[in-house]
Amino acid sequence: MKKTALIIVSVFVLSGIIRAQNFEDALRYSQVFYSGTARFNSMGGAFTALGADLSSLSQNPAGIGVYRSSELSITPQLNYIRSTTDFNGNTSDYLYNFNLSQGGLVRNIISKGGNTGLISFNFGYSFNMTNNLNQNVIVSGINNSSSIADSWAEMSNGYYKYELGDNVSVAAIAFDAWIIDTLSGSNTEYGTVYSNYGDNPPSKYGQDMRRSTIYDGYLGEHAISFGGNYSNKIYFGATFGINTLRYSSYFEHIETANSSLPSEFKSMDYIDYFEDRGTGFTFKFGLIAKPVEMLRIGIAFHTPTYYKIDEYFYEDISSKFTDGKDYHANNDPLRFNYALNTPFRLLTGIGVQINKIALISADYEFVDYSSAYFFQTGDGYNYSDKNNDIREALKSTGNYRLGGEFRMNKLYFRSGYGYYGKAFKPVEDNANLDYRTISGGVGFREKSVSVDFGYVNYKSSQKNYLYQLDSGFDPADYNLSTMKNMFSLTLSYKFGL
Repeated sequence: MKKTALIIVSVFVLSGIIRAQNFEDALRYSQVFYSGTARFNSMGGAFTALGADLSSLSQNPAGIGVYRSSELSITPQLNYIRSTTDFNGNTSDYLYNFNLSQGGLVRNIISKGGNTGLISFNFGYSFNMTNNLNQNVIVSGINNSSSIADSWAEMSNGYYKYELGDNVSVAAIAFDAWIIDTLSGSNTEYGTVYSNYGDNPPSKYGQDMRRSTIYDGYLGEHAISFGGNYSNKIYFGATFGINTLRYSSYFEHIETANSSLPSEFKSMDYIDYFEDRGTGFTFKFGLIAKPVEMLRIGIAFHTPTYYKIDEYFYEDISSKFTDGKDYHANNDPLRFNYALNTPFRLLTGIGVQINKIALISADYEFVDYSSAYFFQTGDGYNYSDKNNDIREALKSTGNYRLGGEFRMNKLYFRSGYGYYGKAFKPVEDNANLDYRTISGGVGFREKSVSVDFGYVNYKSSQKNYLYQLDSGFDPADYNLSTMKNMFSLTLSYKFGL
């Protein structure tokens, strides 16, 4: 029956993880959608065999060896991101995001004449965006079959109310906000406001539901590289990457009753927020071979990236009832640390130069997402179950990139295509999730100065859940379609010619 105790703020102490990491977190921080200069972006990022672009420091370090002079470049980028959901009707939201896609410098250290031996050796630094995580998502509609409160009640079953804080954090504050309560005659079974806590079954739904989620953040790499040119046939390079991770998720889930309920429930507002900030490092090695003047063949290997991540997390629930009573409960914010190793990557590419008027390039990238794994950083938490979930849900896949460039005097016209393969195993809901990009651009080059513009259109579609239920309720699922339009402008200056 409905509680009459004073409403208190739940205080809970957990030695482990509250917002438990899962395979979707591992995948998010393992995926790389290379972004860099406007030229790189407009050609689909197919630069494994090309080089002579500062973005290649994060892709194939051998690209630094192709440089014959020093260069400075910077690339601001504007993103228009549109998200559409289809929960009982389509709802769209969008945002504009301005960021730095690339900025860096390559400096020629050794420059020798002749055509044999070590001809040149270069040092370079470049910041390159590797994944833009910004997105606004709204899910809205009338829910006739279930409520997020049902998931909290299911989580609570089997626990006494004083055990909820230590085992099911969100259910503890849902209990304190009078959204769930024990069934009459039971201390470990729970009902919700929609069934008057089990006194008036079955549950009566038809409430307005709206969830607004703001994702904010990015993955970026500070690439420090060395590489050279040997006999104009072999270009080599190595990169030490210092990776930056910034990501936060703020969602607000609101439910409002559209009819009178015996529990006198009117509305509730649930807020969930977490923020991840991390630093990682990786090593990359690469070669580009030029057996004949028109052909280049590239290969690169990226070691796993080791991230150490600091996470901040809290939840908050407020509720209103038609009898005029309002309630509020929240969890104490928690900060904790964990570590993640992302998969290694193997890249191959081929480039064909057609005289001095055109070039075509193609890349293949292998990555095994199932090899990502979490591990603890001193708190003794055992991640074996979560790592097993990663192996069971994710798989290896291939990414493909194509690019082309046509030269007309001082003007360059470019286009590209990218396909990032399916990361989930066939048994998973998002087994068909992939990502596709179409790109194009134009550039103007003088001897020392160049200006390049690039455009990328990015699309994906995936299945999401508002919450998951073990009972016979209809699943609260929806499809999320994402479209990104990315506009980049690069200004570069060559010196030491």
